[in-house]
Amino acid sequence: MRKYVFIGIGGVLGAVLRYLIKGVHIYHYHENVPLNTLIINVAGSFILALVLTIAFEVWEFDASIRLGIATGFLGAFTTFSTLCKETVGLLHEGDYFSAISYITVSTMLGLAAAYFGIVLAREVVSKLVKKDKEELEENVIEEIKDGVK
Repeated sequence: MRKYVFIGIGGVLGAVLRYLIKGVHIYHYHENVPLNTLIINVAGSFILALVLTIAFEVWEFDASIRLGIATGFLGAFTTFSTLCKETVGLLHEGDYFSAISYITVSTMLGLAAAYFGIVLAREVVSKLVKKDKEELEENVIEEIKDGVK
């Protein structure tokens, strides 16, 4: 039951955030490619890769929390169906170049963002966590030594 609560809370937060970002007007942007959806999906790819890499390789996240973030929040935040609908809209309008560009850029940036999320988690976050663990171990050893004296 706990996992469903986390998924539900994450879903509500992700959907609300997507709605807010989708409503942001980007000044002086007059192209046909839906930039807001592109930003949402690329950010979601990065966050999903970062969080799941941290959850499985750096810190052991509780499964319910992991589901709340990945399935709930990011599942509601990112929007493949909107990307498809917007692409079909561009095709229907005869704007084939924008449609192909949108799909291509979304895919390439999404993959790059996921890659950088994994790299950041493995190279930066894991080293910070390792450093914190080492400092904690040193402090505990010093306290034990002080207690023995």
